[in-house]
Amino acid sequence: MICVLAGGVGAARLLTGLVQVVPPAEITVIANVGDDVELHGLHISPDLDTITYTLADQVDPDRGWGLRDETWQAMAMVGRYGGIDWFNLGDRDLGTHLYRTHRLAEGAPLSQVTAEIVAAWDLRLTLLPVTDESLRTRVTVVDPDAEREVGFQEWFVQRGHDVGVTGLRFVGADLARPAPGVLEALDQAEAVLIAPSNPLVSIAPLLAVDEVASAVRAGRDRTVAVSPLVAGAALKGPADRLMIDLGHEASVVGVARLYRELAATLVIDEADAHLGGAVQDEGMAPVVTRTVMTDPDVAAGLARAMLATAGVETCS
Repeated sequence: MICVLAGGVGAARLLTGLVQVVPPAEITVIANVGDDVELHGLHISPDLDTITYTLADQVDPDRGWGLRDETWQAMAMVGRYGGIDWFNLGDRDLGTHLYRTHRLAEGAPLSQVTAEIVAAWDLRLTLLPVTDESLRTRVTVVDPDAEREVGFQEWFVQRGHDVGVTGLRFVGADLARPAPGVLEALDQAEAVLIAPSNPLVSIAPLLAVDEVASAVRAGRDRTVAVSPLVAGAALKGPADRLMIDLGHEASVVGVARLYRELAATLVIDEADAHLGGAVQDEGMAPVVTRTVMTDPDVAAGLARAMLATAGVETCS
């Protein structure tokens, strides 16, 4: 079994490569739910859906989220009425959220509903939310006159993640228990992969669940992380700026400092090969390869490199 700790877009791209080199039935993905939000009475799980749509080859290739060939008539009506329309939901995407919300209201846990959605797309891997309980990322942002705490999506989408950040908080983490299957996947995995997701708002919420963090640390020697930063910059999203705002170095060395207690190996891009020694000084073994996943073949090569480091054989 291969276990992957995952956020959204970067993780989804890695998974498109991983399913080429490992039978999907042997893959368990533990996904972030700190980005989840309730809007229009609907429970929206952006990272779970991005992973699902990407692996189903239905994700919008330009945005990296949502469904391809989408229409937006429902949101246009919401805007006409003066409702909340800054968080765009496509017409078909709304069907996913309607189904999820209905099943949750019936008493089904998020992990079961996620399994039903994954099965409907004929995906053979296991996709688990890190917890079935409420876990939400809150962001302290710098407004013109004062600091203010807002929900993750208000910072990321409504504000375009272009305001300064002074703190993060994972509400509900102290009471959250791992979803069924999460600890078993971590304990039994031949290799644990930390996807190239934002360390602070995609991976950190997973680790905010204490039992998950303990299980990852216990498997450090078989855990391989890949840096989401290349040449000091994030390929997508605000990971580099967020790291600087919160006092971390925006480089593969800064990523190594965040991950050194969790993983024995850090995979870095060829553009950062000169920093391999500094990564090693932080206590992680550096592996240099192509990490910019411009197509599924590159993603497959990255997946192979990560698994080879953990001593796992892959399909040809």
